[in-house]
Amino acid sequence: MRHFSKILIRPIVTEKMTALQETENKYAFEIPSDINKIDVKKAVEEKFNVKVSKVAISNRKGKAKQMTVKSNGRTIRTDGFAKSKKRAIVTLIDGYNIDLFSV
Repeated sequence: MRHFSKILIRPIVTEKMTALQETENKYAFEIPSDINKIDVKKAVEEKFNVKVSKVAISNRKGKAKQMTVKSNGRTIRTDGFAKSKKRAIVTLIDGYNIDLFSV
C-alpha cells in the first residue's frame, strides 16, 4: 500500500459535501484512478485516526471543453477535455469526525 498522502489527493469541500458532513457524517476525497476502496479506508483511518464504516467510489469522466483565444487580432478556437477524476465518499462510524481545516 502506498502512503496515505499519495492516496488522498485532496478533500472535496462543496456546499453539498458540507451538508453531508453535518447530517450523515460523510466526507469526500479526490483519489488517484488506480486506488480501491480498501486502500482508501486504510488511508483515512491512518491519517485522521477515525473508524470508517463505508467507502463509495465514483469515476467522473472529463467533459468536452471549447476555448477561444484572441492572438494578434486573430481568433483561435480549440477543443479539449477536462481532466477525469475519481472520488471516494467515506462514511464514518458515529462518534468520529474529521476537522478538514485544522489538518
